[in-house]
Amino acid sequence: MRSTIGLFTLASLLLAGCGGPDASGPAVTGEDRAAAAEQHAQLLAEFGGAYQGDESVYLTRLGGKIAAAAGLEGQCTFTLVNTDVVNAFAVPGCYIYVTRGLMAIVGSEGELASVLAHEVGHIVGQHSKRQQKRSLWRGLGVLAVQVLTGSERLTRIAGNAATFFTLRYSRAQEYQADDLGLGFLRSAGYDPYAASDMLGALSRQEQFLAATKGRDEAKSIPEWARTHPLTGSRVERARQAAAATGAQPDALPEYEDRYLQALDGLLYGDDPQQGFVLGRRFAHPVMRIGFEAPAGFTLTNSPQAILIEGPDGLRGEFGGGRVPEGGLQAYAEALLRQLLGDAPVRVGDGRAARVNGVDALFVPAAVSTENGEIPLSIAVYQASGGNAYHFAMVSNSAGGSADALDPLFRSFHLLSAEEARRLRPRRIRVAEVGPGDTIASLAGRMADTNQRALFLFLNDRAPDQPVRPGEKVKIVSFAER
Repeated sequence: MRSTIGLFTLASLLLAGCGGPDASGPAVTGEDRAAAAEQHAQLLAEFGGAYQGDESVYLTRLGGKIAAAAGLEGQCTFTLVNTDVVNAFAVPGCYIYVTRGLMAIVGSEGELASVLAHEVGHIVGQHSKRQQKRSLWRGLGVLAVQVLTGSERLTRIAGNAATFFTLRYSRAQEYQADDLGLGFLRSAGYDPYAASDMLGALSRQEQFLAATKGRDEAKSIPEWARTHPLTGSRVERARQAAAATGAQPDALPEYEDRYLQALDGLLYGDDPQQGFVLGRRFAHPVMRIGFEAPAGFTLTNSPQAILIEGPDGLRGEFGGGRVPEGGLQAYAEALLRQLLGDAPVRVGDGRAARVNGVDALFVPAAVSTENGEIPLSIAVYQASGGNAYHFAMVSNSAGGSADALDPLFRSFHLLSAEEARRLRPRRIRVAEVGPGDTIASLAGRMADTNQRALFLFLNDRAPDQPVRPGEKVKIVSFAER
């Protein structure tokens, strides 16, 4: 969670659509490149920023190789995004984004190359241009909120900003990107079976998240599955397409060791600068704040705010800012102006309170629409150093929302120095299996509550498949202080 900035300027780049590819005109135009370059910095700010380091250099180099194989040498820009969400996406102009979350689950250079080839396939197929014919917000089913209230910020809260990753492609578009990507992968000299291996890894991610849903409900729906429809038939289709090239499995390199060497040290999970989502809890070791949502709520971390979804249509955000002159009342009034703009609103009397030793103000409001009023609940808190934090929650109906939100609003608290110290980032370390190592001993080194499941998932390992001395495995460990 960092500062909040507007999202609607990005909508022209991140739009969803269906139908076949538009083959008219070049895949990448100067106009597309200029538009993508103009929005690049703001898009990255929305999604967590660029991840800096050797992994980013590695991704850029590999992307250039795939672009050249597709006949787009020097026309594409590849960026590693600093989020643990597992996804990759492309926008017109051949700006291609891969998350560090996706890099974490990839097992070889060939698999990562297949992801890049697939996204380049979307560019060559001009799928993103077709998507511009449909509004992302209409696809989310929240356009009515903006029309009725005139508030883009409230629309974002109602629609959940995390869905900016959901560039949903049609099955036909996915299949064409698979086919084009397979050709690019082959031309670049990689094993064509790496594409089906990668899709298999994504399937395992779905299984892992489903098995650990109770631990981390916020990540129970894989972003890749939302944006790139993934089915068992698609995995088998990719395997059959690889066989149709005439290549034998493992006849061409996938460069597993080279990839693991590049991956060693990659940040895993939440970035401390954005805070940690721990199931229904959020804790920020730098800001020294935290809260816990009641059962039935889910949290999603983003650079601008913590996105919150609850039962019965409750949605909102947790964010922060500086306290203006006038204190919490002035902060709440400014927040309402930012949320609603000129939309008609009825604001109730603010109620001052002390929440876990922190001054707080609860402000009820209702936004007038043609279909009635939309309840909006604001809670703001005064922290140290002139900082303030807030919840802003909207509901489909007034019934029961206050009772559901009261435990959330009263859970805000400041972290002690010891609590903040215990919140440590994790990194992927590549270890060589020793003579006496077993799955149990290696999994025991994982910094996670689901040690064995995470070890098997990240290392594409069946429970009854023994490790071999000398092979390399991924271990998630706490970073050194």
